[in-house]
Amino acid sequence: MMCRDYKNGKRHWLKKAIFFPIAVAAGVFIFGNLVMYLWNAILPIVLGVKTITFCQAIGILVLSKILFGGFRGGFRGCRCHGGGGGWRGKWMNMTPEEREKMKEEWKQRCQPSASEKQE
Repeated sequence: MMCRDYKNGKRHWLKKAIFFPIAVAAGVFIFGNLVMYLWNAILPIVLGVKTITFCQAIGILVLSKILFGGFRGGFRGCRCHGGGGGWRGKWMNMTPEEREKMKEEWKQRCQPSASEKQE
């Protein structure tokens, strides 16, 4: 029994080891071509910049990941998508009185100010 589980686990990791590099290469190819196509289709006409090659498109992708995405790995580090944290968790732990108070505070914040009403 133990040998069968070991072999199945080994096959599972072998499939992952083969699939992962292929998936990464396909993603780089697809997104690189997409960036290159969009850049070359839009920016030379609108801004008068030069067209770019595939390698330059990959460089732009890497640079944008560094500048805007960091190295966190997507949304895994964000607590705003469920998981019991954030506003949803706070709201669920409030008493009905606290919820009403919070609703009233947000109504006050969202109402237009006196100067906006006069315009």
